[in-house]
Amino acid sequence: MHEHVRATAWVRGRVQQVGFRWWTRARALEIGLTGYTSNLDDGRVQVVAEGSRADCERLLALLRGPDTPGRVTGVTEIWSATGAGYPDFEIR
Repeated sequence: MHEHVRATAWVRGRVQQVGFRWWTRARALEIGLTGYTSNLDDGRVQVVAEGSRADCERLLALLRGPDTPGRVTGVTEIWSATGAGYPDFEIR
C-alpha cells in the first residue's frame, strides 16, 4: 500500500497572472492528488498536494519541467504527514 504524504512547494519565477495555478490544478487532478494552489504576496505560488509520495513527486517534476506557464526559476518543497485532508484540488 502506498503511504499518503503532503508535499508543500513554493514556486519562484514569473508564475502569477500566467495561468500557473489553473495549470497546476489540472495536472494535480490528472494525477489524482488533492490540495490547493495559491498566489503569495511575494510573487511565488504555493502548492499543497496530498497523495502517494510517487504522485506528489510526479507533480513536483511537472512544476520544474519546461511546459509550465510563465517561467519557473525554482521550486522548494517540504514533506510532511497528511492533515485532515482535502476533498479535491482547488485554486485559492
